[in-house]
Formats: sequence, structure tokens, C-alpha cells
Amino acid sequence: MIKMMMFDFRESEKEFFENNELVDFDITFINEPLNETTELNEEELKETSIISVFRSSNLTRNVLDKFHNLRMIATRSYGYGHIDLDYCIEHNIAVLNIEQYGEEAVAQYAIALIIVLIRNMLPAIIEMKSHNINYEHYEGRTLSNLKLGIIGCGEVGALVSKIAHFFGMKVMIYSYMQNPELEEFCDFVSFDELLKESDIISLHLPYSGDNYHMLGPNEFDKMKDGVYIVNTARGELLDIKALYDNLIKGKVKAAALDVLECEFLSTHPGELTNVIENSNSNCVETALITQKLFKMDNVIITPHIAYNTNDSVNYLLEKTFNNIRDYLKGLKTNRVC
Repeated sequence: MIKMMMFDFRESEKEFFENNELVDFDITFINEPLNETTELNEEELKETSIISVFRSSNLTRNVLDKFHNLRMIATRSYGYGHIDLDYCIEHNIAVLNIEQYGEEAVAQYAIALIIVLIRNMLPAIIEMKSHNINYEHYEGRTLSNLKLGIIGCGEVGALVSKIAHFFGMKVMIYSYMQNPELEEFCDFVSFDELLKESDIISLHLPYSGDNYHMLGPNEFDKMKDGVYIVNTARGELLDIKALYDNLIKGKVKAAALDVLECEFLSTHPGELTNVIENSNSNCVETALITQKLFKMDNVIITPHIAYNTNDSVNYLLEKTFNNIRDYLKGLKTNRVC
């Protein structure tokens, strides 16, 4: 029987294990993420050969070095920036991820964020609770009068375009590949045209390294005054400093972010002291700017939950264990390294 530890375990995941008998695995469930403060006993560190984590864990070299016989890390996410891949390669530890999940949920969430921004729902909700109502703060726009620019036309981008079209929006798409199914009601345009013409820009493409900070200072200069920015894709696609500067200037009217660059550090500012003392990482500046964004009334930041529906969670767990079984059979399904 394979000794496995599952971190970041949530109540919503219990249903999967109640409905699926995993007789090949001896699993220890831990609600907290795995990081340098996690305390495990010697038996757990010695006998565990597989760990499964979510993005909230932070698998540094120091964390991984405590395990004596670790052979596999199965992250229940597409991203794997929370795992030290260099260490895993050096020690022949396989890292498996989930390539696609929750596309419909992410598309719906992106549209929801657009509506919350455009209709100024956030201040209305906050001020209503405090009985400090000011109707001037809530005046919004009609979606059908706005142009939505979608960057990336995979499954999520395509679904967003269909929903936006239903609302009567004019939809423009910039994508390396065109989808003939969408040409009837969407315009495929150049990157520059999308930047110049869009009232709302929404990111829906994977991070490849080549598209790091594809929305940076030069791109913001080309945008309309009063543009809205939505990112439910990857934090690395957006230069957070450029976004902050343009929010301050008023070039960007509002932004909604479900993903952040250097996500662990940006959402755990208490770790900043350790990073500053031990690293010159660009993540320090990014995290500090993110803390400023948290305080802005025209910025919505949510904790990477666009995918987070019961259906998506069950799918993630099913794919995680299928990936593990494939690896044990000698296959390389969704193997990162």
C-alpha cells in the first residue's frame, strides 16, 4: 500500500473520498498547507512516497529535503510555481499537474467579475451594510454598449465570448489561433487594435514564459482611458506595477484579479521578512505593490477561486488520482518533470 499525504484538504473534498474507495493508498489528510512551518513526525517524513498539494502550499527546497523517500508530488492545480522544480529534478521526484479543469466555471466567474466592476456593485454592497448610501457611487454602464477584448481563445475565452455576446456586447478577440465557430459574432483583431478599442480587457490564455507581462507599461499606454482589466488566467501575464500606476493615474478605471504573480507571497505578506532577508527576488516588489492594490476601492482581488465549484473540485481529485496511477504504470500523463 502506498503511503500518501494530502495537504490543503478541504471539507468539500470529502465527498469524493466518500464515493471512491482508494484501496491502493494509505492517505493521511491534513487541512493546512505544506510549508516550512509544518510539523510532521519522523514516521510521516520517512514513509511518505507521494504528497498531494494545492497552490496554497509552498514546497521549497527546505520543505522537500525533510522527506526521506519522496517520489512524487501531485499538485491539484495547473500551475506549479509553488514547487521547487530544480530540487525535484535533482532528486528524481516526479511532479504531476492538472492541465485543464473548470473551464465553464472560470468563464462564468470572469463574466461575474465584469458585471461587478461595470455596475459598481462592490461599493453598493459595502455601503449598504454600513447604511451609508450614496447613489452617485453606484452609477454603472450598460454591457451592450461596451466592447470586450478577450486575449486568448481557448475553451475559457470562447465560453466568455459566447456569454458576452448573449449580453449584447461587441466582442473582439486576439488569439494565435482563430476559432471559426466564433467568427459569426466576434471580430478577431490584432493585439494593438484590441488594446486601443476595448472598454474591458479580459485575459484567458496560459502562461508560457514568452508572454511574461504581456500587459505592461507600453500596452497600458495604448489602452482607452477608463478601461477595465480582468484577469482570471495567470498572474504572470500582467505587470502589477504597471496596473497600479495606471489605476493611480485614472487610465484604468477598475480591475478584478483572481490570480496574482508570486501568488503565495502576495497573499501571505507575513512571509515577506524571510524573503527579503534571504533573496533578491522580484516577488518582493510584486507582493508589496499587491498590498497597495488590496487597499484600493476600485480593485477586486479574490483568492484564485474562479474554478472553485463542487463539480470542478471532484474533477480535480479524479484527475489527480488518475495521473498518479498512470505514473505508477510507467506513463507520463501530465508530468511536469
